[in-house]
Amino acid sequence: MFELDHELAQDIVDRAMAILPCNVNVMDSQGLILGSGEPERINTRHEGAQLVLANGRIVELDGEAAKCLKGVQPGVNLPLMLDERLIGVLGLTGDPQHLRTYAELVRMTAEMLLAQRNQQVEQQWRRQRCDDLLALLLGGSGDSPRLVDEARQLGLKPQLPRIPCLFELEAGPPAELLSAWLSSRYPDSWCVSPARQSLLWCRPASVALDEARLLERLQRHGWQVQRLALGGAAQSLDQLRRGYRRVRDLLAYGREVVPGERLLSLSRYRLPALLWRHRHDDALDELLEPLRRIAVKDASGQLLATLRAWCAHDGQSQTCADALGIHRNSLRYRLKRIAELSEVDPLRLDGMLSLYLGLQLLPAE
Repeated sequence: MFELDHELAQDIVDRAMAILPCNVNVMDSQGLILGSGEPERINTRHEGAQLVLANGRIVELDGEAAKCLKGVQPGVNLPLMLDERLIGVLGLTGDPQHLRTYAELVRMTAEMLLAQRNQQVEQQWRRQRCDDLLALLLGGSGDSPRLVDEARQLGLKPQLPRIPCLFELEAGPPAELLSAWLSSRYPDSWCVSPARQSLLWCRPASVALDEARLLERLQRHGWQVQRLALGGAAQSLDQLRRGYRRVRDLLAYGREVVPGERLLSLSRYRLPALLWRHRHDDALDELLEPLRRIAVKDASGQLLATLRAWCAHDGQSQTCADALGIHRNSLRYRLKRIAELSEVDPLRLDGMLSLYLGLQLLPAE
């Protein structure tokens, strides 16, 4: 619930006294002076304000009446209202007959400031609550009906299909600013920042987007996106959570294996990202052993480059040879050498598949 504080009360006082030839006080809901043109009165009790709070109406005090009350000078004291709730008192010091018109104008201005500050507080609370909810929805406890219902009430639309996109940023504007930029341009987006230079953006699946052009646009705005990992459309919160884990693995894979790629799509790297997640398993280590044997005898990297081209062109000899700029006989010789060193035949489907899977875990030179 919104309450007056010293900062806001003094702001009201300073604004009023910049145009009025009298002292102004602002009291809280207990009659304590929070802001005043007379600093020595701050944090003292104002019995005139307590009369206003008790009766909910304007209290005018002349010199004789003021003498009967503690901490009071002659003047006009008016209730400050916010959403029909009495939250404080505004006091102007001087002859009540001369201050009535001024007092109403100052009260109107003060209540406008109160409403503005209250709106700011509510918006800040809403943003923070939405951030907390999104973190919970995308975490392990996101299936709670209570959380989903609250998300609906806050307008987060948890039922919308979404595509997880994970940004990794270089030094520059923090991820929070990118979150605000994306949210303002793509309605119903969810943005969660796992770290200062990392941002998970769950955009509505209905949004058609050219990711390469988006990266160019972000760069023009000052964001240096090191890489962006794109997942597939998720039809439910559970799928979205799994999608987040996939793009997180994909980003880690891209960082270590294909660092030159800025745009990583799960549809393109689904299998490599899956293998990368289990890269420390002994079974996957066996996939790398044949490639390590090749690397020992392949100082120039020619054989591994040939093997990558062979897999990239689906074992099509002429197409692969043309891509490498060599004769088919030279290609045949290299493949034979690869088979001898690795003890795996790339001309056989099972051998080619085994070597291909190993290459997915081997950082590109």
